[in-house]
Amino acid sequence: MVTPKQKITLNASRDIPFNKLMLSQSNVRRIKRGETIEDLAASIGRRGLLQSLNVRPVLDGEGNETGMFEVPAGGRRYRALELLVKQKRMIKTEPVPCVVTNADSEVPIEEDSLAENFQREDLHPLDMFRAFLTLHDQGASHEEIAARFFVSATFVQQRLRLAKVSPKLHEVYEQEGMRLDQLMAFTVTDDHARQEQVWEALENSWSREPQQIRRLLTETTVRATDRRALFVGVEAYVAAGGVVLRDLFESDNGGWLQDPALLDRLICDTLKSAADEIAEEGWKWIVVDVDLPYGHNHGLRALAGTPIDLTDAERAEREALRAEYDRLQAEYGESDELPDEVDQRLGEIESALEAFESRPMNYDPADIGRAGAFISIDRAGDLVVDRGYVRPEDEAMQAVDDDAAEPDGAIESEEGRDDPSVRRATITIGAQTSEPDEDDGDAIKPLPERLVIELTAHRTLALRNAVAENQHVAITALLHRLVLDTFGHRSATGCLEAFVRHVHLPTQDAELKDSPAAKAIDERHEAWKRDIPLGDDQTLWAWLDSLDEASQHTLLAHCVSYGINALFERPNPYGSGVSQHGLEQRLREADRLSHVTGLDMVDAGWRPTVENYLGRVTKARILEAVREGVGEQAAQLIDHLKKGDMAKEAERILADSGWLPEPLRLIDQDAPPAQPGEGEEPDLPEFLAGDDEDDSAAADEVIAHAVAAE
Repeated sequence: MVTPKQKITLNASRDIPFNKLMLSQSNVRRIKRGETIEDLAASIGRRGLLQSLNVRPVLDGEGNETGMFEVPAGGRRYRALELLVKQKRMIKTEPVPCVVTNADSEVPIEEDSLAENFQREDLHPLDMFRAFLTLHDQGASHEEIAARFFVSATFVQQRLRLAKVSPKLHEVYEQEGMRLDQLMAFTVTDDHARQEQVWEALENSWSREPQQIRRLLTETTVRATDRRALFVGVEAYVAAGGVVLRDLFESDNGGWLQDPALLDRLICDTLKSAADEIAEEGWKWIVVDVDLPYGHNHGLRALAGTPIDLTDAERAEREALRAEYDRLQAEYGESDELPDEVDQRLGEIESALEAFESRPMNYDPADIGRAGAFISIDRAGDLVVDRGYVRPEDEAMQAVDDDAAEPDGAIESEEGRDDPSVRRATITIGAQTSEPDEDDGDAIKPLPERLVIELTAHRTLALRNAVAENQHVAITALLHRLVLDTFGHRSATGCLEAFVRHVHLPTQDAELKDSPAAKAIDERHEAWKRDIPLGDDQTLWAWLDSLDEASQHTLLAHCVSYGINALFERPNPYGSGVSQHGLEQRLREADRLSHVTGLDMVDAGWRPTVENYLGRVTKARILEAVREGVGEQAAQLIDHLKKGDMAKEAERILADSGWLPEPLRLIDQDAPPAQPGEGEEPDLPEFLAGDDEDDSAAADEVIAHAVAAE
């Protein structure tokens, strides 16, 4: 039998007392990185030395061994052992496992050090996650694992969360089909099926960023910063059995509430309790809604209540706060930047003074019996109670009650309807009407009528704001109205027929009241309302007469703007409502005002979202919008998605594209208007045109429901 020829000879291993070792000056590691010497010493103290040192004999000047050994590879381990000796946790003669290389080796000593560090391969992150999970399954807590490996408990929690991601996604990550930050994004939920579903939807998409993954995983949840969650409180939600999803890798602002149905039930219960409490005050009606529509109090008379008197202690506190505020303003008024503590204190004082000014009001009990209140939630999640509004049909109640007074000895009805303290308030809990699902076909169908009305409500509000900010256009529009009345053949009654009728927006989406135009109009209106004396007609005339010309023009523009009506509504050929001709004239004048004011709905803040457009139209319309706004390639990337996912992707893609649906676009004034043939009805706008009988029937059904509701 032939013995194989020895190819290599491995270096011998032996135990060498620690005091016979010395750190080599040929070690290539100069810069400290990663784990500290203290942590490594603690690890060796717990587990022992897991890896031998590489050493070479030290020779004297004549080439003879001195009995000492230098350490070219394993310098950090040597320093850790040295620290243990200093801490008297190890004797200096403790044998240390070493691999000894011949002093006369052809391999340079520096190469030993470089090879050990250069050829080292870090542990794959997935192996670390699984190892932590194994230790955890064996009973070790987060804190215990963290202490063993000298990392934070959060670090361990993050790795354990990564270890619990779907095994299918682990395989993708292991095969480098996914980045670590993408895998981290999947940890916001423990639902493996949902994780895999989202990855399948994004796997072939050009948008697979962690932010997109988190958005899709949490799309059916409610953020903890949402006003609904703030109103109920995350603690109350959890106490009721709700689950909160948390992101351990990025700031999640409190996480996501996983059970919206439970949250809605808690909101409803809390609002109902608040309404019952307010009803005890004797109001005739109470309207409750999380989102009250813009202009919900239009047409209602606000009661003139008086603020509740302050106690002597409250007056003293208010005066002290005002004095402190004035002192801080005087002391730091000239400073370019306020110190943080001063800025914080000024904010606290302002909030406290605002609370004094907005304290509850006292109302006449007789007024309370025919008035009502609105209850809602503001952006900060606080309950808002707006009391004291009288409906037009309730204005005559006082006179009727006085005339129809019961004779002596009359018996009050069982319901106690003549006694406000006994009458029970009518509580209405409102909700936004949802749009019925549409058939997803390839054809471009007309836009739903309700959606068109909502879109033109946005345009109407933006146009009002644009006219109010352009005095010349407002005056021209008013003069145009007056000239038509003067030189046309219109009947007039009274001294001056010119008037502004507030146009209510009966159909609107939840975003309208928070739009930039709505906020600008409300702020402008409140500013004028504070200055205008509305006590009697003569005082108002004198005040208006005293205004300078610029102020008069500004106020005139504001008042004229309230008469702007750019709403679409279905023409009624039977005389009730707007005629076809009247609708065309309205939209034509709205386009003219938009042109002369330079109104751009994109600049006015409108963006296509799932709620206000994309989730309300067919897939064909969604793809058409993406095609027009971004291009055919973007449309092709989402055309395979289901409608819900397609709408969400389209919202992200179109966010900064400047795309607008047809009802919000300006019509080219240079284009000649289409003339209908003899005996033909004028065509509806293109975005409503369609020959499908089902569409017409659906529109008629909407009108029927609206009439029935009235």
